[in-house]
Amino acid sequence: MQSGDRTHIGWCCKQKRGINLERQNENLCTVYIKKAKSALNMLSSATEKDELDWIATTAYYARYFSFYALLQKCGIKSEIHDCTISLMRFLFVEEEMIEEQFYKELLLAKELRVDVQYYVTEELDKKKLKADAETARKFVLRIEQAIEDITEEQIKKIREKLKRVMK
Repeated sequence: MQSGDRTHIGWCCKQKRGINLERQNENLCTVYIKKAKSALNMLSSATEKDELDWIATTAYYARYFSFYALLQKCGIKSEIHDCTISLMRFLFVEEEMIEEQFYKELLLAKELRVDVQYYVTEELDKKKLKADAETARKFVLRIEQAIEDITEEQIKKIREKLKRVMK
């Protein structure tokens, strides 16, 4: 099962904290963008201090929070990270609203965060982490642009696509 496919999304919709449709929420959208920017600020600090664990963590959460802001704008909630990330591909990449490279970046950032959090005995790839950190800011900017550009018609289409899988 590939992350982002209909089967996985369908499974996510059946989970207690999985994917749900709610009312669109501009306020929460704004809050999550602020959280993404806060994570970027912490990322800058972690990078300056060579705090590799925190570079991976803050780079991931900057991306995750920004994408979650877009979901809030569309009235979509998901508390399972893998399900949230799958929504990026299923609803936004497949609909050509966000480029696939950003989906792949989010997947890689999650993988790096998990590696530094749970596999502490492995040598961390400093170059890989720093490269990931450098692209996090561009990711957040791209998602902010998507939030600004998305139309009510596109939101309706996204919600309808999700409803079809939820049945």
